Amino acid sequence: MGRETTTSVNRRTDIVSAAIEVFAEIGYYRATTAQVAERAAISQPYVYRFFTKESLLVEALTVSWQRVLRAFEGVIAASAPEKLEEGLIRAYEDIIASHRSEILLQMQAQTIREEPVRDAMRQGLEAVRARVVRAFEQAGFADAEQRTSDFLARGMLCNVSMALDLPGLLVKR
Repeated sequence: MGRETTTSVNRRTDIVSAAIEVFAEIGYYRATTAQVAERAAISQPYVYRFFTKESLLVEALTVSWQRVLRAFEGVIAASAPEKLEEGLIRAYEDIIASHRSEILLQMQAQTIREEPVRDAMRQGLEAVRARVVRAFEQAGFADAEQRTSDFLARGMLCNVSMALDLPGLLVKR
């Protein structure tokens, strides 16, 4: 990969990272690409070289869902069946702690009606759901679909608990 290509990839990553933070802090609809550019320490036209505001949100959501999938894959590969669900829970708790803005962004995106954003959310959540179901089935859980539904619902409750700074909302198992 040439130097210019490497720089472009790094700048795209910088832009997406800045967008995640800006969108999470002030909301997608209130945020501007100028604010994203300022956070990334680049010019606004340079942001437009790569993204529209909507495509930037879709890319940010894709990054956040890929992070969850990678973390879950690591747990699935390393866990004994009896420790699988506990490992997935811990992995998600780690993501919430270390990438709070990505989770807040996903929460906001659930209410955004633009179809590309809805598609990104559907695809991300479905990919996570499918992977967890498959892992639970491979672990021999007879009720894999129901356990996955409960697991995802609990994850969403974790999100609300984190967003509201209301740790008592969630009882530890």
